[in-house]
Amino acid sequence: MRESAVHAEKCENLLEIQDLHVQYNTDDAVVHALNGFSLTVNRGQKIGLVGETGAGKTTCALSILRLLPDKVGQITSGSITYDGEDLLHAPTAYMLSLRGTKVSMIFQDPMTSLNPIITVGDQILEVLDLHYPDMSKEEKEKRVDEILSLVGIPPSRKNEFPHQFSGGMKQRIVIAMALIAEPELLLADEPTTALDVTIQAQILELMKELKSKFNTAVVLITHDLGVVAEFCDDVAVVYAGEVIESGSVEAVFAREKNHPYTEGLFNCLPDLSSTAPRLIPIPGFMADPTNLPEGCSFADRCPYCRSICRSEKPQMHVWGGHGIKCHLFGQKEVE
Repeated sequence: MRESAVHAEKCENLLEIQDLHVQYNTDDAVVHALNGFSLTVNRGQKIGLVGETGAGKTTCALSILRLLPDKVGQITSGSITYDGEDLLHAPTAYMLSLRGTKVSMIFQDPMTSLNPIITVGDQILEVLDLHYPDMSKEEKEKRVDEILSLVGIPPSRKNEFPHQFSGGMKQRIVIAMALIAEPELLLADEPTTALDVTIQAQILELMKELKSKFNTAVVLITHDLGVVAEFCDDVAVVYAGEVIESGSVEAVFAREKNHPYTEGLFNCLPDLSSTAPRLIPIPGFMADPTNLPEGCSFADRCPYCRSICRSEKPQMHVWGGHGIKCHLFGQKEVE
């Protein structure tokens, strides 16, 4: 069902987000969720978005699909380009055709993503009914059986309801719904949350197999650095609505150069070779998104904070594809 690969060769950058600003307008205050967020995803790339709850990771995914809450979520500036198409100014009809076919999303909680009164087979079939109305009923049923088999669920269970499946199997069903139209980009929002480690490993292995089969680019949203190390090619660390460090998994996890926040995340990980009695948490709380500081958003929590950090926003400094947005890595350090 994919289009010709000829066009794919013309545009290696599948998704480009530049200087995106998103806010939520509530009755109490304006929440600045994304503040200069930039990200590039290539075809077939697996990239992890890592950061604390409230960093803006899910807002980024919803912005791509233009699914922000109506009259509350607002994109104030920036650009999102998908395969050369400006998504922020694209007509609604184009976005409807895009969702589920070229770009799919695995939402955070499979328990609430499925309709409890519709069989899982019909919920998967709905994607084909919406986007491929000319496909015959027999062919659609065959596609549903194939995708269920691919995610490890017997097709004979397609007439069952969500409550008849375990949490891990519900997650597989949600993945099947996201992949039945063979999307070019998959936005996976915490796909392994609330799953035990055995099921988590199975889901990650499944996503690897599907990526190999369809060459689907994956943006994996997670808190788990271990999942990123296992699954992703590249990683982007998100803090207070902006990417503060990005690069290949090897470069970021080498820990030779890291943003102080990324360094803090690594210090929170258990280390079997260490004799330290306790982990080292990051002190304080994330910057208030309704009242962001003038300088670096991480300044109040940073052990290396200097006066410039409180007065000026840091720029991204790049070494061969590994970028860090921090005053510690200024021009002198780059040279």
